[in-house]
Order: sequence, then C-alpha cells, then structure tokens
Amino acid sequence: MTKTRLADNPETQKAAPKEKNFTNVLKAFAREHGADLIGVAPIERFAEAPAEHHPAAVFPEAKSVLMLGRRILRGALRGMEEGTNLYDYSSYGYTWLERDFIPLLVYRVTQFIEDRGWEAAPLYPYPVEVTPEGIPVASDRPAPNVTVDFNLAAVAAGLGEIGYAGVFLSPEYGPRQRLGMIVTDAELEPDPLFAGKICGRCNQCVNDCPLGAMSGETTVRIAGRSFAVAKMDYDMCGRCKNGAQPNTFHPEGHADRLGAICMRSCVHQLEKDGKTGGSFKQPFRKRTSWKRDCFGKIVVQGEPLPRVGCFNAGQPVDGGGKR
Repeated sequence: MTKTRLADNPETQKAAPKEKNFTNVLKAFAREHGADLIGVAPIERFAEAPAEHHPAAVFPEAKSVLMLGRRILRGALRGMEEGTNLYDYSSYGYTWLERDFIPLLVYRVTQFIEDRGWEAAPLYPYPVEVTPEGIPVASDRPAPNVTVDFNLAAVAAGLGEIGYAGVFLSPEYGPRQRLGMIVTDAELEPDPLFAGKICGRCNQCVNDCPLGAMSGETTVRIAGRSFAVAKMDYDMCGRCKNGAQPNTFHPEGHADRLGAICMRSCVHQLEKDGKTGGSFKQPFRKRTSWKRDCFGKIVVQGEPLPRVGCFNAGQPVDGGGKR
C-alpha cells in the first residue's frame, strides 16, 4: 500500500507557507506552546553576516529565519537582586530555559513546519566567539561549527534592538528573555524591523559594573541597522561575582550576564522609564544594589575599585562569589 506523503496531500498544501495566513497559524501554534516572542526574518537580512555566522551556511536553501523567545521571569531574578539566593536564577532564568524549555518549544514548532512539507533546521545558541572545531568539507563552505548570533538574529526578525551593553533588548521584557532559532525553506511573511527605541543610553550598566568591564565604544550591524555598544573586557567580566554565570554551552563562551548587576540595573531602569511592557505593582529594585569586586569583597559606594591583581583572583565566574 502506497502512502501519500504529507507534502503531496492537497489538504496539506492548502496550509502551505506560501499562503499568507500560514505564518499567522504558525505563530499561533508557537504561542500555544509557550513562545512569548515570535519574529520572522527573510534570509536576505543576514547579508552582512560572515559565512561562519550565517544561517544559510547551515541551510543553503533557507528562505526564512524564525526567532522564538521565552521570557526570564522577573521573580527568577529576585534572589539574585537581593543577594540572598544565587541558585534559583541559574535554573529558572538560565539553564532550564536554555536546555529544556526553549529546545522543547523549538522542537515542537519545527515539527509543525515539517509536518506541512517544509524542512526546518533548529539551531542551538552556541556562542559565536568559539573558534571552529573542524576543517571545511569543501572550498566554498566555512569550517564547522557555524554559529549564528541569536541577539542579532532577533533584531533581524523585528523583535527589538541591541542595547548599549551589547545585549538584545525587547520592548516587552528589556533584556529578560532567552532565544531559540529555526531556519526553514518555508517562505514566511517577514516582520518589519523594530522602529522604536528602548535603550536610552542612561549608562547604568556601565556605571553599576563594579569591575569597570565596559569602556570605549564599538558598533554592531545587522539588517542595515547599526548599534553603538560599549566595548567589553570579557576577561574582567569573567571574574564577575555579581550574578554572571559561566557559559553553559562552551568553555570558550563569554560569561552569561543576564542575571548580573549590569543587566539587573538595566531591568530596573527600563521599567522605571516605562520602556518595557507589563506593569508590576512594585519596582524591581527596592534597595541599594549589592556589589562585589573581583576578589568577592563587598564594594562600598564611593570606594575605588581594585583592578590590579584581579586576574589572579581565582577561578572564573560562579554566579555568587565562591572561588
């Protein structure tokens, strides 16, 4: 008995992505399965990306890049903000989101697309700073592994902008989200680039960093847009004892800063300025924020920050101050 392939089924073809309503159906499915943010970028928006960071290097026939986001619960940052519980954020705000909740969402949405006859490649957010771990299989292909910058891809999908701290910001949550990516040959309806402004260049992220890890300025570009960002001293950032976490994907990856003092200050300031959606009954920051230098010593307001000897101050970040 010959089975009819789903892609050959006339009923399936009625829902094929070339029809404009398929994108809406797809987005509704993603929301039902936990997506808080959904955006579509046509592959052409990645024209400025080098081959080693280009989604089409993974899937040359790709037409669309679908970005999915799940929010970091504001309450998942509470213990970190108070300095009294430094572990729950690691689960609810970081590893469980990155390794469980988002991969499951991405897998289900990928299934949804492939069940309709289109191929969809789910990509994992490996850090773009990791060096290639193989040799090219052909002269016209980059060495494995190709890593796509999820922050820039979220901008290309119209979900927000890059803030001065170099972190992706959405108008809904500021820096409070984790991202997933699907690259597909389905020609989805693209979302317009975000036209608003979130980061007000208040410099709270720079001023509140007790290690002085941000100084100078550089520019990042995606989809014809440019964003001025602070230059990061990632070696110094890697000694942070103020909520930064070791990179969960690769030892060469930069420390994750979304729970650190710089990003918690960003959450507070954006909410205070009315730049992010949602309305909470209480402000995020209720007390003076705690800070530790690279030795784990509490920083007193107004005291000079010790930088000399920081690189002999023990192991990289552990999120709370143990060495």
